[in-house]
Amino acid sequence: MKLVKSLILGSAAALMAVGGAQAADLPVKAKAVEYVKVCSLYGPGFYYIPGTDTCIKLGGYLRVDVVANANSVAGPNYNGPGGANNRFTNGYTWRSREDLNIDTRTATEYGVVRTYFDAVFTWTTDNYGVNGAAPGATVYAPLGGGGTVAPASAPNNAGAGNGSYGTVGVYFAFIQFAGFTIGKAVSQFSAPWTNYPGNNFDGLVGGGGTVTGVNQFTYTAQFGNGVSLSLSAQDQAAYYQAGVNNLSAGGAYGASDYAGTISPDFVAALKVEQAWGLFQASFAAHDNHAAYYGATELTGHPDDKWGWAGQLALSIKNIPTGPGDTINVQGVYTDGATRYNIQDLANQAGAVAIYSGSSLPFAYGSVGFGTAPDTVFAAGTQQQTVKTWGMRGAYTHNWDPYWNTSIYGAYAAVMYNDTAKTLICGVGGVGGSFRTAFGGGAGVTTCNPDYNIAQLGLITRWTPVKNLTFSADVTYTMLDQKYAGTITTSAGSIGKPSATYELKDQNTVMLLLRAQRNW
Repeated sequence: MKLVKSLILGSAAALMAVGGAQAADLPVKAKAVEYVKVCSLYGPGFYYIPGTDTCIKLGGYLRVDVVANANSVAGPNYNGPGGANNRFTNGYTWRSREDLNIDTRTATEYGVVRTYFDAVFTWTTDNYGVNGAAPGATVYAPLGGGGTVAPASAPNNAGAGNGSYGTVGVYFAFIQFAGFTIGKAVSQFSAPWTNYPGNNFDGLVGGGGTVTGVNQFTYTAQFGNGVSLSLSAQDQAAYYQAGVNNLSAGGAYGASDYAGTISPDFVAALKVEQAWGLFQASFAAHDNHAAYYGATELTGHPDDKWGWAGQLALSIKNIPTGPGDTINVQGVYTDGATRYNIQDLANQAGAVAIYSGSSLPFAYGSVGFGTAPDTVFAAGTQQQTVKTWGMRGAYTHNWDPYWNTSIYGAYAAVMYNDTAKTLICGVGGVGGSFRTAFGGGAGVTTCNPDYNIAQLGLITRWTPVKNLTFSADVTYTMLDQKYAGTITTSAGSIGKPSATYELKDQNTVMLLLRAQRNW
């Protein structure tokens, strides 16, 4: 027994000696783990990228929208299957979206270098298929996919009336350095609230937009006390071309006849931001560069025509009705630069064709028209600019920390000059495109392409916990068109037969329900 005990104790001593020798061979101090550190230089949510002096912040949201009585999440039933007001018109359209943004900032001897990227992943469902997509089809469109899917640069409406589609879109991708903004960002022309003075609905007329960003090269000078001046050259092709319509191409308003891109839009914006709110004055110059009168160079072409737009915006904070209450309002005038009023997400309001019933005993139904390009021309003539004016605004009241309500409205008026009206309506015996498109327009008693569009809405939001909001947004739209009489026409693609239709004003209403979680 003593022998066994001696062997055990001896073995334990040997093992301890070996363990001690191995421990002695280890490094005295292990290499420190480099943990992510909070970056407090640029506000909450920033962290240092390990091993660098660059700070990064990740953000985004998940949003679910359901729209009642609309074929598009971005706008009401102004045209196409939505404007038909028949069995092709959706009772609802549904959309789910995830947004991801990445913000990086680095302090340098020239100031902060910032990059910002924002992308969205969207799935929109519909029940009406066109362009080869079966009704109710489910198709995922990869980035750059074409045809029936909204382009990646404008994914807000993933193909209204095109079945079900997933899209990937880039909203923002820009660099800011030493006062310069280079890349895809909100236009300097737009007010800080862009399309949303108090609403969720995307399609308000009455001012600049580009919620999804526009390519630009901008310099902003800061003068102190909240005063700044931005000078910008921005891409016009994606969002600011309303049409240079060649009336000789056929149809009631011809067809848009753009040449290649030749000049960006030039923008200047003076901004004053104070504790009481904000004032902004914006100006834009826009070149209308048309192609040819006919199919080849031999047919000739109209000269370029520069248009312009001016906008004033005002925001008033801390008003007496309650803490956090605000009033946002803006007004705009355009001449040959229509998209600065009827902005990119409201562009359906620039091509309106709404059908409904009629009280005339011999009429199958009624229709209201409205088209708002930048310019119109016919073979052998010069471009005639289309003028518009408009406004939008909202009042937001906070009932308590969890509930708020906004009432909002917008208005746009579209005006053609006398030469344009002659080309379209044939005033004075000249054959016009509108009358020609409808068999001479014998039933048209008043031919006038001018129109007005008015929008009125109410939204209520509930935020039960921080960064989670549920909202209900109802919008009423009224089209005040200037045509009168009757026409004989058809629209077979949306189920409208060849029949007599009364020309009259139209209206529509939509409801947008939204749940959104920001992070």
